Amino acid sequence: MTARDKNSELFTRQYTGREAMVEHYSDEKIKELETTARLIRRHIIQMIFDAGSGHPGGSLSATDVMVALYFDIMEHNPDDIKWPDRDRFVLSKGHAAPALYACLAETGYFPVEELKTLRLIGSRLQGHPDMRKTPGVEASTGSEGQGLSMGLGMALAGKLDNKEYITYVMVGDGELNCGQCWEAAMSAAFFKADNLVAIVDRNKLQLDGPTNQIMSIEPLADKWKAFGWDVIEINGHSFPELLDALHKAKETKGIPTVIIADTVKGKGVSFMEGQVGFHGKCPSEEEYNQAMAELGGI
Repeated sequence: MTARDKNSELFTRQYTGREAMVEHYSDEKIKELETTARLIRRHIIQMIFDAGSGHPGGSLSATDVMVALYFDIMEHNPDDIKWPDRDRFVLSKGHAAPALYACLAETGYFPVEELKTLRLIGSRLQGHPDMRKTPGVEASTGSEGQGLSMGLGMALAGKLDNKEYITYVMVGDGELNCGQCWEAAMSAAFFKADNLVAIVDRNKLQLDGPTNQIMSIEPLADKWKAFGWDVIEINGHSFPELLDALHKAKETKGIPTVIIADTVKGKGVSFMEGQVGFHGKCPSEEEYNQAMAELGGI
């Protein structure tokens, strides 16, 4: 058994190819994912508040993508974390680890109660993902620019082993300042890694300001196209668009796919949305209470 229900009635008709369009999504399924995303966001705020440190902004912007992956799209099995045929997820923007940990806990990789140990000495949940300690973590990340290379290696290994799994890599838009990202992008196209899907968390803010002021990466879609990738641009907080794009990416053959997800840093918490100051800032007690109230946790 995998974490995703293979008999899900998500679509009214079977998706049959790259050019096919999904006609309708189950409203019940979309509401279920939206409810799960609010739960994950509450976990993020709670974990960072309890720890007294962490990165709420980029965790909140990445939440909906991870929920779509872990609660519907990916084939994975928390009861067999080394299952050879599992899909892989690499969080290259490792500072968004709270979102990943919350998804892993809620899908059964470790107890939800363990989320309270974020960043504590001896905890399996460090500030950035550690594959040596945390069940379900596929790659130790946090040093910018490395995750896409790691994911490409996993994807190519799958081809050599005649496996059908897909490797998903989430990168930050600020991270795309790193040259190694583009070396990996060039290599992925050259090796026709169509089992590799990159997802750009395009929240337009990085550690010290707007991405277009620090080091502009535009025209972003054209850059990926020039490197030989199939490009899909979506609203990264719309589950219908996310699921549609991720299903299309699975069907694309011959070239890798990048999904540019237009997101909002701090999504879901009004005073954090679009605020670079909450890149790596723990909320105060008053801010914590307001955030939890807005997310339905109080």
